[in-house]
Amino acid sequence: MSSSILIVEDEVKLANLLADYFKLTEYQPHQIHHGDEVLSWVKAHQPTVILLDIMLPGKDGITLCREIRQFSNVPILMVTAKVDEIDRLLGLELGADDYICKPFSPKEVVARVKAVLRRGQQFTLDNVEASLKLDPQRLIVSFNASDIALTSVEFELLRPLVKQPGRIFTRQQLMQNMYSDERIVNNRTIDSHIKKLRKKLADISQGQDIIQSVYGAGYRLVVP
Repeated sequence: MSSSILIVEDEVKLANLLADYFKLTEYQPHQIHHGDEVLSWVKAHQPTVILLDIMLPGKDGITLCREIRQFSNVPILMVTAKVDEIDRLLGLELGADDYICKPFSPKEVVARVKAVLRRGQQFTLDNVEASLKLDPQRLIVSFNASDIALTSVEFELLRPLVKQPGRIFTRQQLMQNMYSDERIVNNRTIDSHIKKLRKKLADISQGQDIIQSVYGAGYRLVVP
């Protein structure tokens, strides 16, 4: 089955060019040229991947990425016309999976999309469950038949990472999952919990670094 890609780009000629290239690689492209039309389409059609330009009429790409992440973990590749914009985007912790800078070759874009999807396939839930298991009743995590107890906060911190292995979660996203009462928690608190959780996981995984830091973006789970 071919993958569906949503191309959000207000430059119609560029969007058409990208769509033609993706068709050659058996993707099913759909184009949207106005930011206000994106959310309803994504909710209705659930694309495999989204190529999202930042500068759009209506809602901009940054706002759209944030809003999409409220209800979907679909891979998102942000497109910007400024090289130095990428550092700022990383600092915003949007939850995007990759960033592409204009000008680019369509072949490069296709390759980057394939790489993001391939990375996600490498960390399927089935693969993770073969080595990492969560017991919500006892707040225990098992790795290759070794168990260790977690605090309730640590368990809720680990849960989304296990559910979407390989996916980068921002600190804000992890915080929302950890605390249901919407309390204010700073980044140092999240980092402290991650540090303790890493140590516990290292104790049952022969020192493997299962939770990876992604500079300027957040954390993701990587299970060998």
